[in-house]
Amino acid sequence: MRFELKSACFRENGPIAKKYTCDGSNASVSLNWTDPPEDTKSFALIADDPDAPSGTFVHWVLYDLPGDARDVEEGIPPKRVLDNGAKQGVNDFRKIGYGGPCPPRGPAHRYVFTLYALNRVIGLQPGATKEQLLRSMKGHISAETQLIGTYAR
Repeated sequence: MRFELKSACFRENGPIAKKYTCDGSNASVSLNWTDPPEDTKSFALIADDPDAPSGTFVHWVLYDLPGDARDVEEGIPPKRVLDNGAKQGVNDFRKIGYGGPCPPRGPAHRYVFTLYALNRVIGLQPGATKEQLLRSMKGHISAETQLIGTYAR
């Protein structure tokens, strides 16, 4: 097996249900993964929309997920620190946690969920941005995997 990211909420390149968007309840999607590298000490997740009109739009920044974690439950609350010690960063809605797809009317946008297996715990304070997280992860990424969903209004 290889390091692979999946969701019970949508299939690879398939539509993300309205429930997980700004047109629904904006609940975060569930994710699960397999077989990270043996040296994995933590995970980080970034979800963004590369098709946004103003450039890539960040929807979720999550980091310091424990190295033995193999999933993220649906409906993660917008808390700075989760019960398992994971921390949530700020998205481009300027809010902590998950912000679901909310594209302008028109063609479907892609939502890219990238999971990073890291050889250390990042240790950033809660509320970090995508850019801060990427800088902190540099040189510590053992593997990464992606899952892409789509949404149109």
